[in-house]
Order: sequence, then C-alpha cells, then structure tokens
Amino acid sequence: MANSAWSDRVLQLLRRMNNFHLPGSCRASCCRFEVNGAQVGWIPPHVASLLTRYPEVFSPPRDGAVSLCHSLDSYGRRSEAVDAVLQTLRREDSLSCLKGWRDEKYSVMPKFSDPPLMWMERAATSLFGVKRYGVHINGYIVSDSGEVSMWLARRSPTKQTYPGLLDNLAAGGLAAGVGVKQTLVKECQEEACIPAAIAEKAHPVSTVSYTYEEEDGVFAEGQFVFDLELPLDFKPRIGDGEVQDFYLLPIDKVKELLATDDFKPNCAMVVLDFLMRHSFIDPDTEPCYQEFVAGLHQTLE
Repeated sequence: MANSAWSDRVLQLLRRMNNFHLPGSCRASCCRFEVNGAQVGWIPPHVASLLTRYPEVFSPPRDGAVSLCHSLDSYGRRSEAVDAVLQTLRREDSLSCLKGWRDEKYSVMPKFSDPPLMWMERAATSLFGVKRYGVHINGYIVSDSGEVSMWLARRSPTKQTYPGLLDNLAAGGLAAGVGVKQTLVKECQEEACIPAAIAEKAHPVSTVSYTYEEEDGVFAEGQFVFDLELPLDFKPRIGDGEVQDFYLLPIDKVKELLATDDFKPNCAMVVLDFLMRHSFIDPDTEPCYQEFVAGLHQTLE
C-alpha cells in the first residue's frame, strides 16, 4: 500500500473513533449527565426521553443536563436505583446495547483519579456516555539482531463485539474496584496464558483516549497502554476462549495490517501508538504525524 493511501486509511480510522468531536455529531443535542453536581457523561436525546419515565431516579432535563435525584445521596443508592431502571429497560428489549448485558460493574466518576460516584452495568455505559477504562498490552520480541516483531491475537468468532478481528496480545476493561496492574495480570493469564511473573514486567507507557458515537450511544473510552517484551522462546496460548489464534508478525506487516479492516479499531490505535513511540513512524517521513498524535489523545470535556 502506498504511503499516502496508508496514511489516509489511518486518518479515517482516527476520525471514525473520534466522530463525537466532529461537526454533525449528536453532541450538540446530547444532555450532560450529572451526578452530585459533577458531569460524568453525555446522554443522547432518545435516552433522555426514556429517562423521564423515572422521575424518582432522574430529574427532568434542565439547562442541558439530566441529573440523578438529590435523594440518591450515596454510592450504593445511586448504583442500585440506576440499575433497577436499566433492568426494566432491559426487559422491554427496546435498547439493543442492553441485549449484551454482561453483569460487569464499571465505575462512574468525572476523572479516573476521582472517587467513584456509583457503578453501572458495562453494557449500559454508552447510553449515558460515561467514560470507560481498560488496559491494553502490546506484546513484542526483539531478535538477537535487533528486529522487532509483535504478537497479535485474533478474536474468537463468538465474541460479542468485533468477532474474528485482530486484537492486541491481551486487553480488558477495568471493572469497578479492580486496579490497572491487577487487570493487566488477570487478562494476560486468562487470554494468553502468560504467567504473572512475566506479565508483571510490563511497563506502563501511554494512554489512548477517544470518543465515538454509534447507534447504541456515546462511547467515551480511555485505555491504559503497556508494553511487554516477551522472551524469544515464549509463545502465548489460548486461555479463556476469547481468542482463536495468536500470530507473531514482523513490524512492517503489523504496520500494513493497521490500515485494513482486519483490526479491532481501538486496538489498531494502540498499535499505532506503539509504532510512533518506538520510532517506526517518523515525523520526517510521515506528513500526518501530528494528526496521528492528536487522534490518539482526544479528551472529552
């Protein structure tokens, strides 16, 4: 693929994953989602109208915001009240994202460093545009001659989202009350059978942030990125069935695949970040270098 075509495809990926920031998105018509006076998300219009049926939980839209009722004045009360509403909506079967209910609790807070104000079912987070966090691990090797190759996973064809697409070596969402490093070690063990003694050598190197809209709502996500140099003789193995295969590929091939539809989009962003940090993409030769950097680190205010 010619350099200009490759760059164009990567720019398309970054625009897609940040389309909430673009003119014509639903952002102008969304309501801010506020809890205890702090904004924690963005609620699309069709969701805001549904929430008016539950005045004991959600206040009517006012000044562009939907708030939880002040009577819900604790982490537990907020979480339980919102979950009851979501369980009702789930039974009505009118919101497609709730068909993917996972029984996974995600923390809701203005910033990652803030104390959580409540928890919310993972499948429902896009309805409120609350930020979701995860951990992604770039697994790679360096040969005796200095050549870098990367381990990639191919997602199981039965995965609920993006079945059959290429993925990072291991990745997973941050559940409520579980730390970043703890999640990293768990996902490495479960998905790729990487022993904790090896996984714990992974280095935190970056974050990748983006916000996109789809039919199911607003997806505001921040990924904590780790690099893990693996021993030359180590081979990941399929663990919990979320992966169907692992591939060790030269970095040029990985870069080529990045601009195809074969990659899970946010995992392609994590790999792009790796290529830039390790100087496989250079500002002297890549005219879109600054656009790539900006697209990988879009924060949502």
